[in-house]
Amino acid sequence: MRHSSMSGLVFWTIFLLTASTQAYYDGPFYDSTAYTECRAEPEKPLYNGGILKDKEPSVSGTDTLRSVGTRYTPAYILHNLTQNTIYCFSIWVKIEEGGAASARVRARLRTENATLSCVGSVSAKNGCWSFLKGGFLAHSPSQLSILFFETSNDEGKIQIDVASASLQPFTQEQWRKNQDYLINTARKRAVTIHVAGENGESVQGAAVRVEQISKDFPIGSAISKTILRNIPYQEWFVKRFDATVFENELKWYATEPDRGRLNYTLADEMMNFVRAKRIIARGHNIFWEDPKYTPDWVRNLTGEDLRSAVSGRIRSLMTRYRGEFVHWDVSNEMLHFDFYESRLGENASYGFFEAAREIDSLATLFLNDFNVVETCIDERSTVDEYIARVRELQRYGDGGVRMDGVGLEGHFTVPNAALMRANLDKLATLELPIWLTEIDISSTLDHHTQAIYLEQVLREGFSHPSVNGIMLWTALHPNGCYQMCLTDDNFRNLPAGDTVDKKLLEWKTGELKATTDDHGSFSFFGFLGEYEVGIIYQGKTVNSSFSLSRDPETKHVRLQI
Repeated sequence: MRHSSMSGLVFWTIFLLTASTQAYYDGPFYDSTAYTECRAEPEKPLYNGGILKDKEPSVSGTDTLRSVGTRYTPAYILHNLTQNTIYCFSIWVKIEEGGAASARVRARLRTENATLSCVGSVSAKNGCWSFLKGGFLAHSPSQLSILFFETSNDEGKIQIDVASASLQPFTQEQWRKNQDYLINTARKRAVTIHVAGENGESVQGAAVRVEQISKDFPIGSAISKTILRNIPYQEWFVKRFDATVFENELKWYATEPDRGRLNYTLADEMMNFVRAKRIIARGHNIFWEDPKYTPDWVRNLTGEDLRSAVSGRIRSLMTRYRGEFVHWDVSNEMLHFDFYESRLGENASYGFFEAAREIDSLATLFLNDFNVVETCIDERSTVDEYIARVRELQRYGDGGVRMDGVGLEGHFTVPNAALMRANLDKLATLELPIWLTEIDISSTLDHHTQAIYLEQVLREGFSHPSVNGIMLWTALHPNGCYQMCLTDDNFRNLPAGDTVDKKLLEWKTGELKATTDDHGSFSFFGFLGEYEVGIIYQGKTVNSSFSLSRDPETKHVRLQI
């Protein structure tokens, strides 16, 4: 399956007209093409190969082998990598027939100064070609580097073939301009407001005021019980966010610590706050596959007792909050843990989705997991494993699961923009909504560095056309936050909070004031969402509203005064 970014003259025109940087761009365009199914033959290389055009690997088939540690592997010798340059990499991979049925193949980069353990990975199949896509940032210049491939489970016994390799460099400025292009095409739309008189004549010189009142792309943050009755916290939060998720208060161990002793007090109070402030909320989570966070009494159940408890959990939680949460993380961290799957069968999650859908047919149902876009070192949560799991659930049973969404936690240390974007490209082939559900930056970094990396992650998420929303994992507690806080205890922004405020302002159409031209019109490009418009002309006033949804055509709003 292939996924490609939106393109075309009209979109590029929008970019030229609305980009805040210089209008002319002659650099490379990012190629979002991705393939997630094994093919009999490899496709042509992206970017026509880039700087690897016509280059053969140092090892291929039975050619002279190059040793990397104790393994022998295909490799590309790279010369003169440039500091602070983003390199996008892709290649087709096949493991030799007669060996293992499948293997995870990881691309690694070794320079004079460092080794990057994973810059891309793929679950390669025996006898057909699989598409590996990734990349890296060159933190320092390198005269001589080696890009090589290995499997993690074969001790060098599996032979890897490669084809159609591509390596395309982007300067930081080029990368940002590609992001701006995608933001201006995927997140904005052209609008023309037409003002006419009673007889249909164009009205020149009418005063026009336009204001965006809600956004199509939610950016929110987690909250916890600490926000209850904390007026300064509530005011700080509501000023910024239109979406939220409860950090722990809906989890099974919180709502039913002992069998039959249900306690929704905190969750109810938090829902009352959310409802009063007209904030949308994600439901997190129905089931967590990690036994560490499964109630003690549930861990001791088996067979029908466990099935009965699971059924009661779904029925109690979702009946109580039917229609309140726009999303539910039905199964959390399934790629890493298997508490319910191991006890109720490998397709137990199918039943979870089916039961949840039956109670709340309007909620969007998600899988949710970590280390899918943050890294490719974690072999339990590769992008291919996630895609395979979604497709497996969609195929199971007579009709399969109506899978609604892909949740990506996003707990980053040092973001790899090229890898993050490559994995989002592959996930986009599922043609499902993608949300970044728990974004933060590791507390091992100082506040200033957290803010720099957070800005990178937010821009990657917001500029990818297949991402539908972002949640920050920044609920404030007396002792801080899970990893990253946006504010101190006195609600003074930390650097990460300043970054969020800047992005929220940048990605919303500010108040616009203008007068209609000699055609009775006023045109602008606005971020998707809901708008109010007011017209004043010769003492008369007209107020109206309109919506901007994703569409390449100009939105025409016609008003009579």
